[in-house]
Parts: sequence; structure tokens; C-alpha cells
Amino acid sequence: MVYETQIWGMHLFWWVVWVFLLIWIFATPYQIPGQRSQRKSPLDILKIRLANGEISVEEYQIRKSILEKDVVQLGR
Repeated sequence: MVYETQIWGMHLFWWVVWVFLLIWIFATPYQIPGQRSQRKSPLDILKIRLANGEISVEEYQIRKSILEKDVVQLGR
């Protein structure tokens, strides 16, 4: 019997597999396994809409000021 290649009844390879699987399960977000995604803030979405030409600069500044007021009010 060869016990040098086994650790607590399993080969070292299987310990590596289990550790990798546990890290992968707990490190990935629950919504999309295997991909990390960050949610965009309303201000980021507004900037993207301005860059795409969906809104004008004036409309951007109005909506930005509204969003900034909301952030200040929520901070209190």
C-alpha cells in the first residue's frame, strides 16, 4: 500500500479539484455564473445616453442635476 500520495483518503489531485470548485462557486456572482458584472449607476446610464446621442446636452444637465439632488437628499 502506498500512502505517500494520499492525503486523508484522497489523492492530492482531488483536493485541488474540490478547492477549485469551492472557490469558483463562492467567488462568482449568483446571477451569471462565470461572469462578473457590475450594475451601472443612473449617472453612468445618463452619460451613455448622451454619448449615443439619445439626449441633448441640456437634457443631460437637467437630469444630472435631478440625480445629484436625489443623492444629496438620500445622504441625509
